[in-house]
Amino acid sequence: MPVEVGIWRINGTPERVHFSSIEKESKLEDVLYADIGILDPALMVVGRQVLTAYGKFVDLLAIDAEGNLTVVELKRDRTPREVVAQVLDYASWVQDLTYERVAEMYAEQHPSERFEQAFVDRFGAVDPPESLNEDHRLVVVASELDNSTERIIGYLSANYGVPINAVFFRHFREGENEYLVRSWLIDPDRAEAQSSKAPAPKRGKEAWNGVDFYAAIGEGSHRRWEDCRRYGFVSAGQGRWYSASLQQLAPGARLFACIPKRGYVGVGTVIEGAVRVRDFRVAVDGVERPILDVEDLEAPNMGENADDPELSEYLVRVEWLKTVSAQEAIWEKGMYANQNSATKLRNKFTLDRLAEHFDLSD
Repeated sequence: MPVEVGIWRINGTPERVHFSSIEKESKLEDVLYADIGILDPALMVVGRQVLTAYGKFVDLLAIDAEGNLTVVELKRDRTPREVVAQVLDYASWVQDLTYERVAEMYAEQHPSERFEQAFVDRFGAVDPPESLNEDHRLVVVASELDNSTERIIGYLSANYGVPINAVFFRHFREGENEYLVRSWLIDPDRAEAQSSKAPAPKRGKEAWNGVDFYAAIGEGSHRRWEDCRRYGFVSAGQGRWYSASLQQLAPGARLFACIPKRGYVGVGTVIEGAVRVRDFRVAVDGVERPILDVEDLEAPNMGENADDPELSEYLVRVEWLKTVSAQEAIWEKGMYANQNSATKLRNKFTLDRLAEHFDLSD
């Protein structure tokens, strides 16, 4: 069951702000099309009402930085059997989409833009991956979901590794203002870990264990590895698309830090999610203080744009288990590397070699 969300107004006597149904689910589709980040900040919309080879229309088709596709389907007034059958039918279609067809679909709805340039602008990548659509996932969007639909989705995900999930958007209205509150039926990381255990392998893509992440430490004037190492964090920023991927680093995740073009320098456990640099505090000589007040930081411009939520540096608190200096960075040919600030680490060769280097029992 998803977590039920309540909102209270507390200026004065506490008063609950009541949930109300959104007038039309097409309005919810409009909102998600305008900003797919409300559903998942790691996505880019490929198209809306995309025509399939079977004459049906996918509400929203999106792609992530790894080139994997996401089908987003609104439940509307359909029965549990109808909406689940429909989204599974879309899965049978989407699994065979080629790079060329995805680029064509994007161009059909964005005639003045090239797919490759939009991908680079959205994710800060050099180019889209050569092997596009190695994986996909299915998301049912609803303002309310009945018990039958919940059971079906949970059963398919947990028992058969189907990459399906549901997300709820509660609609709140107060005077002229409207609000959306989001909650997932299944934690997205757990859902992906379950789908990775599907009996049939996914076109060569390695399974993710649901725990391990890669973090790129892009050294420069805004961040230095020795600061990360000394004060227990990883960071990214100077643009929302650089910092957005840090949001997937939740407490309990295991993190492997890598300096691009040098190698891996640390492994630790995330103990606090991403916060703006101005809100991050560290202990110095037993006294807690804002990190921007620390005199011995090696990164001279960490505080640049600290008051701008789009450009600010964001920090994720990490309890390091093992670290080495940048000069001792661990790298072997064939190890995983990525230009994104944080990604799921599923490469078994890399994990095995790092387990040896860092003397990890598991």
